[in-house]
Amino acid sequence: MRKPAILLVEDDISLNTLTTLELRNRGYEVETAKSGQEGCEKISQNPDIVITDLKLGDMDGMDVLSRVKKYDPRIEVIVVTGHGSIDSAVKAIKAGAFDYLTKPVDSEELELTIKKTLEHQKLIAEVENLRSEIRDKYSFSGIVYSSPKIKNILEMVNKVAKTEATVLILGESGTGKELIAHAIHEQSPRRHGSFVAINCGALPEGLLESELFGHVKGSFTGADRNKRGLFEEACEGTLFLDEISETTPALQVKLLRALQEGEIRRVGDNHPIKVSGRLIAASNKDLEQLVESGKFRDDLYYRLKVFPIEIPPLRERPEDILPLAEHFLRKAQKKISGSAKRFSPEAAAALKAYSWPGNVRELEHTVERILILASQAEIKLEDVPPEIRALRKKASLKQKN
Repeated sequence: MRKPAILLVEDDISLNTLTTLELRNRGYEVETAKSGQEGCEKISQNPDIVITDLKLGDMDGMDVLSRVKKYDPRIEVIVVTGHGSIDSAVKAIKAGAFDYLTKPVDSEELELTIKKTLEHQKLIAEVENLRSEIRDKYSFSGIVYSSPKIKNILEMVNKVAKTEATVLILGESGTGKELIAHAIHEQSPRRHGSFVAINCGALPEGLLESELFGHVKGSFTGADRNKRGLFEEACEGTLFLDEISETTPALQVKLLRALQEGEIRRVGDNHPIKVSGRLIAASNKDLEQLVESGKFRDDLYYRLKVFPIEIPPLRERPEDILPLAEHFLRKAQKKISGSAKRFSPEAAAALKAYSWPGNVRELEHTVERILILASQAEIKLEDVPPEIRALRKKASLKQKN
């Protein structure tokens, strides 16, 4: 395991030597610099941490800090200062230093500060890795398909993502509407903002209104503090309203106002709040039919339908079934220990012949179940759930007759 690397910039020779010995004895890889200029030259060795005195003979420690942050912002800097220059240390923190210590530096305090710095770097790296995984998952490369229909949809996504247009995604449950919404967000200029999602059918009207628009203290029983709503949370990003068909007419009026005026009112408050998040809505129901029956406001429908995207069910794109099944198999194998498995031709044919009423979501859950039950490296037809297996047998009998 690699030792954490530290660059020590200290022009006091005896202090430089003593600190270096202490740090090496504690298991750190230490490179030393006896001047600010030498320290700046050694930044290219890519240390994890730079420890620098603020008062150096040839230059100010603030210059070292500035050079480090310009070279690589991920390198953390700990500054060391005398008792009389605390103000300078505070300025260093504001300029990007992680922490500061006052002379004489206690070895235990130095060790604790270094450990805190390394933990901070580890956390930052984990967050960045998570963000990278999310970007990969919701990038076009993270969407598995083979059909021309999905290819056309992704071309539409690529075009609309660059705009601020409101998007309406239509499709049956389990077709991947949120995946497409997330892809739009990740390909858009708003990708550094939050992607905030809510299922409008999962909450009663009163609670949904509070979640979307927020509330003020005392507006209803249990409202013991002011609360920001999701429209505010998504101001720099994207708000995804799934199953928008489940909203009530009263709530639809408020949604329409938010879209048209770019402002909301928290529950119990008369003061408007400006919001600027991008809205993406989705529904597994025919909104046009709901408009005709008077169950959905036509003005909101047309305001949402600026850029409609309709995702076809899996049964209408059978060429996507096996690529998706193999993708889900690889994904499930990362979670479930055991040897790698593959589908036999008979099992693959059974999966492809099934209509998948639950669409992609049902396919993913089915593949995970198959993987748990399969005992051999090759997944046989008998490992496939009976309702899928039965359909395959019927198809085989028809072919023989």
